Amino acid sequence: MTFRAARAAVCALAIALFAAACANPFAPQYEYEEQVYLDVDGRASVVIDTSLPALVALRGGAIDPVIASATDRDAVRTLVTAAGCRVDNVSRFWTRHGRRFVQIRVSATHVRELTACRLLAWSTYALNPVEGGSLRYQQEVGAASPADPGSVTWAGDELVAFKAHLPSRITDHNVKLLSGENGTVERGNILTWAQKLSDRRAGKPVSMRVDMDGKSILHTTLWLFAGAFAGAVALLVLIIWLVIRKGRSARLY
Repeated sequence: MTFRAARAAVCALAIALFAAACANPFAPQYEYEEQVYLDVDGRASVVIDTSLPALVALRGGAIDPVIASATDRDAVRTLVTAAGCRVDNVSRFWTRHGRRFVQIRVSATHVRELTACRLLAWSTYALNPVEGGSLRYQQEVGAASPADPGSVTWAGDELVAFKAHLPSRITDHNVKLLSGENGTVERGNILTWAQKLSDRRAGKPVSMRVDMDGKSILHTTLWLFAGAFAGAVALLVLIIWLVIRKGRSARLY
């Protein structure tokens, strides 16, 4: 091994150790997770992080269950696309507890169109205006569409999560802590509804509701920035005008 190659290997190891050290050991690990990223105009993308056995156990009736034996990301992309999904990206596989996991990102021009993707068709999605110029996002997750995942050693405490990344300030929601379930609010505009994998396989429904401002956080931030910039420019112009006026007055005397 050359010195350059050895140095690169040491750097790679250091980065890997740093990343491992920065990981939150208390963060929940989900066997299956759907994250909806929503815009105020209805555009949406969904990131699915799942073990391949959980994908088959929950959605194998809606997508070819041969996905459990997929050997590469292209095979996964092909099978998800065949299920009517607009696939943006499929990650490399990773392994946890001896099971292979994959991340799949799909998108739609409007959130209600996500049901055209059979992988997501267990949910209904709605984004509608409500009084006061607010928006209401609703997602109802129905029964699983299972297939046989084969021999899988699950401990029984595995979790399934549904997350909503909202584009504006949240004014109300129905996230709550229930027996055998958990719900969290993160960084103000990320909500999580979760339940046990066994409950999800049994078809226990998940009902998600969020009320939010009708204008995005980015839109509000840009207007605040523009207002601050305009105020700074006006102040600068005023200072220059005062300096010029003072100079003229001094010359008169």
